Order: sequence, then C-alpha cells, then structure tokens
Amino acid sequence: MKKRLLSGAVALLLCPLFLSAPAEATENPAISVSAASCVLINAETGTVLYEKDAHQQRAIASTTKIMTALVTIEAGDLDKSFTVDPMAIRVEGTSMGLQEGDIVTRRVLLYGMLLPSGNDAANAAAVSVSGTMDKFAERMNAYAKAIGMTESNFVNPSGLDAEGHYSTAYDMALLAKTALQNETFREICCQANAQLSFGNPPYLRWLHNSNKLLWNYDGCIGVKTGFTDNARRCLVSAAERDGITLICVTLNAPDDWQDHTKLLNYGFSVVEKRELQLDQIPTVSVIGGVKDCVALEPQETLTVSVTASQQVETEVCLEPFLYAGVEKGEQAGKVIIWVDGSFVKEIPLVTSGPVEQGECRLGLWEGICQFFRQLFG
Repeated sequence: MKKRLLSGAVALLLCPLFLSAPAEATENPAISVSAASCVLINAETGTVLYEKDAHQQRAIASTTKIMTALVTIEAGDLDKSFTVDPMAIRVEGTSMGLQEGDIVTRRVLLYGMLLPSGNDAANAAAVSVSGTMDKFAERMNAYAKAIGMTESNFVNPSGLDAEGHYSTAYDMALLAKTALQNETFREICCQANAQLSFGNPPYLRWLHNSNKLLWNYDGCIGVKTGFTDNARRCLVSAAERDGITLICVTLNAPDDWQDHTKLLNYGFSVVEKRELQLDQIPTVSVIGGVKDCVALEPQETLTVSVTASQQVETEVCLEPFLYAGVEKGEQAGKVIIWVDGSFVKEIPLVTSGPVEQGECRLGLWEGICQFFRQLFG
C-alpha cells in the first residue's frame, strides 16, 4: 500500500473531489450465467468484478423504478397526503392496488413501486412530482446524466416497454450504487413486507416484495426486480457481508436468481476488507495554546474493500494551523483513500485531545510566519 502525506496549506490546495473510474473486470470463465448482459461491482469502490456485455443497451423493465424512486425522493414532501391522479393509475401490469380517489403519500408510493413493483405507484408518483409523466422522464434523464449513466435513456417511470427506453447492466449498477447511498431508498428496498395506510378513506394493508433474494440469499439488502415481454427477466440485487457490499445486475436472464447467487458468491470470495495504517501520526500546529501542536486520529477505522491485487493509497490533508481552545474530536484534516488511482472516500481526522489557551509566546503574525518557515524548511 502506498501512502502520500501532505500538510498545511499545500494539502488544502490539492484536495478537490474526484470521481472514481471503473477498474478492469476480473475474468472468471468458470462462471456460467443465463443473462444476456450482466455485471458485478464492488459498491464501495465501483470496481467491476465480473461482466458480460455490460455495456449493451437493453430494455430494463421495472428496474426502471430505482430511478423513479430516487427522483421522487429528491422531490421531497414524502409524507404529504394527496389524491392520486385517476389517469396515472390506469396502467397495465403489476399494481399496488390503487383505485380512483385513493389518498396516498409519496412515501407510500415508494413502497408501492419498490416492493410489489406497482406501475400505478410509479405513474402516480411521477404525476405528483412533475405534473406529467413526460416531464418526469426529463427529470429521470437529467438525474441519469448527473451520476454518469451515459448509456441510458428513460421514457416512462414504470419501465413498461417503450421505444427509446433502455439502459445497460453497467449503468444500472451505477444507479443502484447511488440509490443505496440514499437512506430512504435503502430502508425501503430491503424490506420483504410492509404495512401501509392508503385508500379512501386510508386503511392499513400489507405490501409484499417480489425480490425473492431478500429471504433466499444471506445478506441481501435489495434492490429491484423487473419483467416485460421484451426485456424478459431483469434483476438488480445488492448484498452485504462483513462490511462488504456488492451489486449485481442481470438483464434478460432466464435463471436470474441462480445467476445472482453465483455472481455474489464469487464476489464475496475475491473481495476483502483491508485495514489501513498511516505511516506516522499526523499533527497540526496550535497557535496560542499550552502546547505547540495536537495529534490527530481518524474519526473511524481506516478500511476499504478491495481485491488482493488492487493498489491502495492514502493521502493526508491537514488544516494549516488551529487556534488554542481546541476541543477533543474537532476535525482538522482528512484522509483520502484511493484504489487503483481512483478516489473512493475520505475520512475525517479529528483532534485526539483538547488544547487550552496558554501564555501567548508569539504574536499571531509571527506564529503564522514560523509555521510556514517550518513547513518549507
């Protein structure tokens, strides 16, 4: 593992945010899948662990509702009650059971689209957010562009077959990676069943998740099933074990449950949680304190999930100095973690203890000048 240590003002200039790029896929000819297209990624790093025609554009059926849910969540007002649009819920396919005049909330509709895969829920949410489904599709495409889905186009919120409605296994993995970072989405998509109140008047009823992996695969935390005559069986899944999260996507997969079991098992066999250590304890100068500096420590254990062959680097960025009166646990820097040259995450560095004010032996300007003399030798 390589480490790079920067300090002071120089570090502050060299710490912008970076987007991670996908790593090369690990080929494993021993795995045979039924899917026409598939991909397996490490959710933390974005590393592609296995792929098969992952960039081939295909119909994606109700896995579309991952995007529909995210755009709905982003719109807010999740618990405000309203009456569903009567035209929006007149749609073929799977349903959460909405009827004309039903009173719902956007949160209820999120459950309705992510568990029983209700096309009525997706359409009702779209009209609630944007007024029309066409305008909602514009928001879906804008969101897709913002998160780097360059091979996708959305036409409707439900995923029913439509000309120009498509994505790729890789893009859908990116979408799922983003979705799982959203607390509301993550909380809903992992539930096998949920009891919710809606109707006219609203009353409690149960909704059931169509994702069988939730109870058939150890550690499964979502995400979404899909099927249409054109797309065939589509599935986006995620599983978490020992702090490692994997995302698997299959498109047009006759045996999708078995495909995901094979791929996830393979992923967990090659990805490990690696604990990182800094070469030295970082410190920051303190002006006007009883001590000249204070030691820093990571706010949490420095770990990253990687394969054995991946190269990990850490970059330490520190504040130039602190003023006396420092409290324990005050952030004064960060550790940036890179895997194979791509940004993965940053972890705050916090003060290991307090530094009280003392007799000021140096004036403010003189103290700052001394700091830079020490920094540049």
